[in-house]
Amino acid sequence: FCMLIEYCLIPPNLLSFSNLTASSCSSQGTLKKIICRSSGNHIRKGALCKLRWSTNEKEEKMELHILEHRLKVASIAKDGIQLFTHGLIKLAFLPSKTRCKFFSLTETPEDYTIIVDEEGFKELPGSDLLSVADETWLALNVVSGGGSFSSSQPIGVTKIAKSVIAPLADHNISVFMLSTYQTDFILVREKDLPLVMHTLSAEFTILRVVNGEPVAADHLGITNGFVKPKLVQRPVIHPLSSPSNKFCVTSLDPDTLPTVATLLMDVMFYSNGMKDSAVGNDENGHIRFFSFSLIEGYISLVMDVQTQQRFPNNLLFTSASGELWKMVRIGGQPLGFDECGIVAQIAEPLAAADIPAYYISTFKFDHALVPEENINSVINALQVSQNKKQ
Repeated sequence: FCMLIEYCLIPPNLLSFSNLTASSCSSQGTLKKIICRSSGNHIRKGALCKLRWSTNEKEEKMELHILEHRLKVASIAKDGIQLFTHGLIKLAFLPSKTRCKFFSLTETPEDYTIIVDEEGFKELPGSDLLSVADETWLALNVVSGGGSFSSSQPIGVTKIAKSVIAPLADHNISVFMLSTYQTDFILVREKDLPLVMHTLSAEFTILRVVNGEPVAADHLGITNGFVKPKLVQRPVIHPLSSPSNKFCVTSLDPDTLPTVATLLMDVMFYSNGMKDSAVGNDENGHIRFFSFSLIEGYISLVMDVQTQQRFPNNLLFTSASGELWKMVRIGGQPLGFDECGIVAQIAEPLAAADIPAYYISTFKFDHALVPEENINSVINALQVSQNKKQ
């Protein structure tokens, strides 16, 4: 028996969902899930959430959703961003003027990484300053309890390290990660999908989203046509670094986007300027990193605290505890798209230590965000893990 209680507004005082039981409701059973991204056991103030009420003692089998977006991954050179601002502003701030449903832009010291669906990609002009990965990518989303990524319990990258990230690495399947405020997306090459499904079918109920509705993937004839490969050894170990920035992972109501559009445009395209972007890292160990995602109507932002302070109070969705994150940057030289196991190199040790993380892959390097208080133990755990594998 499972019943969805429609959207409700969590009151301003924080609730701990571990304390919500049948005494709060008229039905018998236990409140099993609060369907929104949370920090620990707490929900941010005023969070609009779905509640899932269940009397099942066993956890439902997790679902792997294959989203319907066919994605391109591209890089814009820092000195060429002005050629693309018209199209990027349209994708970020005027989504009703396009048919794009999946758009993400991340600035690093090296470049701008774009993840965008085929409709959105049409908004970008051709240029030698735009590098595009050859393959088409599909976005996978692991959820518990069913529903779309926006209405299901997010799992988190470290929670799927053993069940998703490691098996795909062992089967020589390269992944590209995008964590957002709402959920985590696992991007795989479209040509690898049959092998992905074969590898993960024992652990998950696999559904493909068609016209917004989940359909059993085995009904679509996409599990055939591949030869099962042998397990492969993991790739070389990549060096790690940790900039001094403190980051927040946040969101905002799409209805308020016009009120901060000018500020966001300045942050995304103009305030850093050519002088700073050429340097990338300043003398204090800060790096330039900002990520904006607009996916199926949901906005996600990753920014450092200095950038956050430029925004009006109470506009951004943040945890009441003001939780901040530190970054672990992966790679000494640009990483290749063909290499597998890069995400696993980070996710597995963090999962073993039960440390949550956001993970954002970019065109040249990967980035993991971990709670500020855990950064030293994270670096130590990752170094120990690397030493064992060398």
